[in-house]
Amino acid sequence: MEATTMNQLTVLRYTSRLDMGKAVALDVAAKMKELLEQKSSIAVVFASAPSQNEFLDALQEDESIPWERIVCFHLDEYVGLPADAPQSFSLFLKEKLFNSRKPKQFNVINGLNDPKDECTRYSELLASHSIDIACIGIGENGHIAFNDPHVADFNDPLRVKSVMLDETSRVQQVNDGCFDVLDNVPVEAITLTIPTILSASSIFCTVPGERKSKAVQETLYGPVDIRYPATALRKAASCRIYLDEESASLL
Repeated sequence: MEATTMNQLTVLRYTSRLDMGKAVALDVAAKMKELLEQKSSIAVVFASAPSQNEFLDALQEDESIPWERIVCFHLDEYVGLPADAPQSFSLFLKEKLFNSRKPKQFNVINGLNDPKDECTRYSELLASHSIDIACIGIGENGHIAFNDPHVADFNDPLRVKSVMLDETSRVQQVNDGCFDVLDNVPVEAITLTIPTILSASSIFCTVPGERKSKAVQETLYGPVDIRYPATALRKAASCRIYLDEESASLL
């Protein structure tokens, strides 16, 4: 493992994706327990993507986490997709984590609800919980959640919004094996905004894979600009970015 500190960012590089995932899980679990020594409950937001597999597998195996004191949210969801669809982000988290580890509450974004109404409902839920931990990834186009470059706003007045997905994001879903063909990927999603993500007191960002290497390079060394929304992480109060050899290949 190699660690570098850049302003508020700590960048950690691992030789394998498995080692990276285990390290994220250890660090997130430690932060959960630390915060629960100070508070009766905490709020944690999770990403739903294959990039999170190793992290979530390792977190699920940890029997020492008091999930009954943890309120959970997720970053985004497709509009028009039933909760039981194989590509549903809430279903992904249930299968990877919450079917075996029961949180105090898992607040699910309803992709079948009217998007405007759902954004209002989920915003109100988030307003009642300060986000303690955000577990996120970075997309191939530099998005965080579904804040693609054309809809990203570093000063977004909304907590949650509906967005039209750009083609790079939709193609990534095919590349990740989530959909067979591009035409099957939804064109609209509901997402937490960038200020909502940055409001977390601690951010743990897991980014494996060669296809993410350009986005990682821009996130760390490019201008802080919505052309690569993940550059906003350099403004976070505390953020740890976890890479494997492939995602760190351009650094």
